[in-house]
Amino acid sequence: MQGRAAPGTRKEKLMSISKTRQKLVDVARQLFAKNGVAATTMNDIAAASGKGRRTLYTYFNSKEEVYYAVIESELERLSDKLDEVAAKKTRPQDKIIELIYTHLSMIRETVVRNGNLRAEFFRNIWTVEKVRKNFDEDEIELFRKVYAEGKADGEFDIDNVELVADITHYCIKGLEVPFIYGRLGHGLTEETSKPLVAKVVYGALGNKRTLVR
Repeated sequence: MQGRAAPGTRKEKLMSISKTRQKLVDVARQLFAKNGVAATTMNDIAAASGKGRRTLYTYFNSKEEVYYAVIESELERLSDKLDEVAAKKTRPQDKIIELIYTHLSMIRETVVRNGNLRAEFFRNIWTVEKVRKNFDEDEIELFRKVYAEGKADGEFDIDNVELVADITHYCIKGLEVPFIYGRLGHGLTEETSKPLVAKVVYGALGNKRTLVR
């Protein structure tokens, strides 16, 4: 009669599966960044990861699936950072500005650190849009919570939290490419631009207070 599996065995197995998948995604990202997606094969990913083709195909059916997973992984990094900002014990008005700058800075960092992969982000924009749908929805929900908090505290004079959250999110998305290429506020540092951005944002939110440095 076989004994019962040791406690934690299933959990450890799931953790191992997660680590293996993440290892494959990390290796693929590095290869995509170095060589480009088109020039990278599934064999390349399997060899570089040291996991073998069988293991790679256990997790992914195609290079396209690996590419999606790489984008998702990068967006998860951004999402985690935004969650950290939203959880801070700071005033909603300050939190909104930090969320905006964190989003733009992390997007720029992601594109810059991914070398040849960054061209794919812009060339396959519709593919990226499909993958980032869940991230976009989560970010909008973050804005809703902060705006609702600010409205309840009397910091924001807004009638429709949902609409303002939507507008904020899509405005930031529209600023991503100009921000990445340094076309916003030419010659201004983040420190000098923040009060100017805050003035615009606070004006739209019915808040005339100045940004706390």
